Amino acid sequence: MKITYQQGEDIERESMRIIDEELRKRGVCLPPEQDAVVKRVIHTTADFDYVQTLCFTEHAAPRARVAFAAGTSLITDTNMALSGLSRPALRKLGVEALCYMADPAVAAEAKERRLTRAAVSMERAAREYPGAAVAIGNAPTALLALCEQIAAGFRPALIVAVPVGFVNVVESKERILRLCREQKIPCIAALGRKGGSTVAAAVCNALLYQAAGALDPMGRAAALEEKRE
Repeated sequence: MKITYQQGEDIERESMRIIDEELRKRGVCLPPEQDAVVKRVIHTTADFDYVQTLCFTEHAAPRARVAFAAGTSLITDTNMALSGLSRPALRKLGVEALCYMADPAVAAEAKERRLTRAAVSMERAAREYPGAAVAIGNAPTALLALCEQIAAGFRPALIVAVPVGFVNVVESKERILRLCREQKIPCIAALGRKGGSTVAAAVCNALLYQAAGALDPMGRAAALEEKRE
């Protein structure tokens, strides 16, 4: 088999062309405001099930893009998700991205209270970054903690709810999505068992690229360098 694409931007653009073609063959027409997010998740996972399982609260994607364009901070539940975020896009937008999972104080508190570090991390995020976006790709306990924080008044700019697994995963996603709809909080959730840190990063990157005007891979480098010149 002949290898025809070797540059990263060429591979990404061709991958997106293939995704578009397969979606057309399946008779799928994505809502314009959700298009970039769904396609980037498919690009990351090669899994077209996300067409059906990615669920958005009303205007979640455009509201999240506006938030990132304004420099809203982004907190993840894993360092893997954090490492998957586009550093150039974060820099251009002035978005601070962080994860508390490796913080010794979080670990100590979690041990003392017999909670997961992910749950304690979300409590800290609500205290220290009350208007931040939050991306959960691993821990359903993080989503359950966010539900408690929202009930107490926390109003994040966005919740990406895509943990993967079998225990409390489906239930936590359904609960956070229902609560976000009630409170009109932007939320993007992957219903069912599928998800993961790579999916969380993919959702965020799609929104960051759009906010930075860098969705097209061929022009991304130039678009992301503008602010630094």
